[in-house]
Amino acid sequence: MDEYQRLRDAVGWGNVNRQATEQALGNALYSVTLTHRGVAVGCGRIVGDGGIYFYIQDIIVLPEYQRRRQGKRIMDAVMGYLERHAPANAFIGLMAATGVKSFYEMYGFAERPADRPGMFRIWPGPREGR
Repeated sequence: MDEYQRLRDAVGWGNVNRQATEQALGNALYSVTLTHRGVAVGCGRIVGDGGIYFYIQDIIVLPEYQRRRQGKRIMDAVMGYLERHAPANAFIGLMAATGVKSFYEMYGFAERPADRPGMFRIWPGPREGR
């Protein structure tokens, strides 16, 4: 919980209520933390209903570790979870920070129309069926 807050602060996302944060982290479908020498340097989560809707949240990498493919390591783990758990035609959504749209496009995400912000993709189904 404290590491998560430290990561948020480092990228300018600020603090959120501690109790709400504990609940949110505990309710995630999947969480991954990237560490270096025992210290969290990045993280990512998937939230949603686990059936139809999955949302990628909190892809955070400390500024000094950015542009070193660390975000890719986190997203690869997130996408691996989706490959194992998301059924065919599930909606996968995310809200991309300014300037990182192309990063998510590498993973098959597309921008939504201007009146529906964010990015998305429709999941093709488990890897075994492809």
